[in-house]
Amino acid sequence: MTQPPQPPNDPPQGGFGAPQDPPQGGFGAPQDPQPGGFGAPTPPPADPFGKQPATPPAGGFGAPTPPPADTPPPTGAPQQPGPGYGYPQAQPPQPGYGYPQAQPTQPGYGYPQAPVPGQPQQGYGFPQGMPPGQPPQQGYGYQTTPMQQPQLPQQDGNGGKKFSTQMQIIVAASVAVVLIVAGGIWYSSGGDDGKKDKASQPGGTTTEGKGGQGGGNAVDGAGKEKAPADPKSKVAFQLPLPKVTDVTKVDGSWLTDKAYVKTGLNEIVAYDPAKGTKLWSIPLAGQVCAASRHMSKDFKTAIAFQQSKPTKATKYPPCNQVGALDLATGKLMWSKSVTAATSGDAEVRFDEVTLSGTTVAAGGTEGGAAFDLNTGAERWKPKATTDGCYDKGYGGGEALAVVRKCGTYDDPQLVIQALNPTNGSPISSFKMPPGVDYASIVSTKPLVVAADVGDTAGDGSGISDFFSIDASTGKLLTRIAADGEKYAARCASTEVESCSQLAVGNNRIYVPTEDHEGTGEYGDTNEIVSFDLTTGKPTSDKADAGDRYTMFPIRMDGGNIIAYRVPPYDKGGQVVSIDGATFKQTVLMENPSDESIRDAETSFTPDYSEFLYNDGHLYLSSTMVSKPSGSLDTSRRLVVSFNRP
Repeated sequence: MTQPPQPPNDPPQGGFGAPQDPPQGGFGAPQDPQPGGFGAPTPPPADPFGKQPATPPAGGFGAPTPPPADTPPPTGAPQQPGPGYGYPQAQPPQPGYGYPQAQPTQPGYGYPQAPVPGQPQQGYGFPQGMPPGQPPQQGYGYQTTPMQQPQLPQQDGNGGKKFSTQMQIIVAASVAVVLIVAGGIWYSSGGDDGKKDKASQPGGTTTEGKGGQGGGNAVDGAGKEKAPADPKSKVAFQLPLPKVTDVTKVDGSWLTDKAYVKTGLNEIVAYDPAKGTKLWSIPLAGQVCAASRHMSKDFKTAIAFQQSKPTKATKYPPCNQVGALDLATGKLMWSKSVTAATSGDAEVRFDEVTLSGTTVAAGGTEGGAAFDLNTGAERWKPKATTDGCYDKGYGGGEALAVVRKCGTYDDPQLVIQALNPTNGSPISSFKMPPGVDYASIVSTKPLVVAADVGDTAGDGSGISDFFSIDASTGKLLTRIAADGEKYAARCASTEVESCSQLAVGNNRIYVPTEDHEGTGEYGDTNEIVSFDLTTGKPTSDKADAGDRYTMFPIRMDGGNIIAYRVPPYDKGGQVVSIDGATFKQTVLMENPSDESIRDAETSFTPDYSEFLYNDGHLYLSSTMVSKPSGSLDTSRRLVVSFNRP
């Protein structure tokens, strides 16, 4: 049974990764990486046969001992790990990603693995796993071609492998023979013609992908981001967290041709995109509680904010104000509230706001409304109905769509409608299947919706299926099963337009796989794959993150995918462009690996952060801040920006 929706305007309780105030002096004091933090590598076994220590070292595996607070960060190359760390293990290699396991009873990649004593099990930024006793679910149309593999030794109950010395010698000799033969075949074939797909490696300019749509540009055309002569970046600026007394949302960040704009405390602030100096600010009556992801071509957008600042009498003022921002001039163009269609003079409390063309659409559990972006004139407002239906929220961008909720709390019926932005009239309607309590609009053109049908995702992602809908007729084109044990995109049930770590383009949806063991000696990796939005079938697209890196899409660039690579503990993050036709990757940016900078960068998780990249500028920003709690999590910032020369 699903949890009831949160009361309007109540802040999330105990938000994941609640940010703390940074220390004075910025990046000066390196911190211990948090165990199991986002992007943290899986520690290698301490024992040559894969057994884990009963108690992991303090600060996480491989974390350096923190210096005193007044000690400057160390310089020079990082210390090399001690003996045994990163050394080859006396055990046979594991089957490749996507291949069936040698033992029929052993689950393949994408299914829950047997826990290793002393080691936490993690998914993509959050703990993953199906409930005990629940069988894994195969993704719709997801097929693998079985290949013959040698029988692998079984594991004992402690995770160690029953692998004799004699067997090790036999396997080593066999591998050597195979490599010699394979090397001769490759050499005789001329090299390049027999070249295999390469995993993405950091520090390079381009790497090969697998699949793609053939030669030339992708369906949606060439991208604007170009390969740099040198992808290495440096920190441009950092902004400290605002001082707050409670959990506070700071949703909203935008990039214009002249400024980086970010929500602050009871204000919207513009900064120089390279230097971080303050350009202008827009004071607000209260805190921003929702912000549009979209801008008009002349850099206008929309927000929803509280009617006043908190007081002793009113700790949580209602979020009943909608406003339009001119990000080119730094002006609040207009703001207003509307009365609820079902409650007389009571004002609507808004949960979210979006923009499509020149229409601002805001929604909440008490109703919704749409306004003219330039004048603030009310364009339309859903009328009260006898069946209890209301507009839960809207998805904007190139078109406008709504998730409309009807029925009772115990038996809801969700309807997805494509709307005429000017008057709000439905263009088409599609009824979601039973068992869907919440739905998220991933894209409006094409119209793609995500939902957790029957709460079967099992991983808190809010996604068990994607629905590709013909917006002109309301006909379901295809339903794509996105197994929560295989794929790592996320959508929040509290907002209709909240999905992250995915992208839609070229008539495909691009999603990251869950983290899994890489081909190296330690550390996890993953891939970005895609599904056809007409057939629902998986394509041959596959972009490898590379050993010890994981990655997810940020946005589309024409027909190319802009993705962020989450770094291992000793590297900086990267931004890559994935060619939508060939799936070849180009490194656009590689961030510094200095410990203090790295700690600040990896404190931004994709679930609770905003990632903006454009033309050699990367901005990572928080969407939620909270009251400081001692010296914990001092690496957090409101914004960290990187510039490439």
